[in-house]
Amino acid sequence: MQATLIDGKAIAAEIRDEVRLQTTALRESTGIVPGLAFLLVGDNAASRTYVASKERACAHCGFQSTTVVLPGDAAQAEILSQIERWNTDPEMHGILVQLPLPPHISEDSVIEAIAPRKDVDGFHPINVGKLLIGQEGFIPCTPAGIHELLLRSGIETSGKHVVVVGRSNIVGKPIAMLLSRKAAGANAVVTITHSAAGDISRYTRDADILIAAIGRANTITANMLREGVVVIDVGINRVDDASSEKGYRIVGDVDFEGVARKAAAITPVPGGVGPMTIALLMRNTLQAAQRAANSP
Repeated sequence: MQATLIDGKAIAAEIRDEVRLQTTALRESTGIVPGLAFLLVGDNAASRTYVASKERACAHCGFQSTTVVLPGDAAQAEILSQIERWNTDPEMHGILVQLPLPPHISEDSVIEAIAPRKDVDGFHPINVGKLLIGQEGFIPCTPAGIHELLLRSGIETSGKHVVVVGRSNIVGKPIAMLLSRKAAGANAVVTITHSAAGDISRYTRDADILIAAIGRANTITANMLREGVVVIDVGINRVDDASSEKGYRIVGDVDFEGVARKAAAITPVPGGVGPMTIALLMRNTLQAAQRAANSP
């Protein structure tokens, strides 16, 4: 068996184009242009790269965007003050604070300071609670992107056993909540496994759909899975590679070459979940602007 490749780059491009069309319609009917504000704290090279990618996506979709960069030793009060300015700015419909933050800053306090209606990352406790009980809110972008990959690839989830490897607040927990909901593209039986399980293969071998989000390169191997599994690889790991011009290459949490010979479908790294995360950020921001247009 050779797995079908789930092309996140192509599906993300479809979503961005949909968002661009809806943005044009919103602007022509209401005069509102979706606005997304980015806050960077410190000089983290990876964070700068991520924000630059998101800025390019904003330009493609017809959004306005602004980026504020604060020094790594910025006080928490300064960060909260900037967030409050955006909370009250009618032209900024979404606020994204790029994580991680410096260790002296409370990430929980910063996330909770963002107005839930502008929390397009979907990390605010109110939006997390709405996801849990099935109310309308913002779904974290990576889980929402995984959901779209499954939907648009025609992969059945209802009644299937989804095994999520990893329990982070950003991916593991929310994707488990999302796929267990009684809704289209969900209604799955979900197991979360993690480091405390010891031998996680006891669980992964029973998966119809495996979602790997543990942050360790090539951890999931073919012998840990059964024939015909669908594999979603969320990992982004840098490994040394002397043959590469950069001296490294990016791999996922899954041993792609081995697993692809056993799986029915698999996402590549890069080019799988990553582009979807940014595409769903754009869709969340559009939704924030649409809701603002419809609010009294």
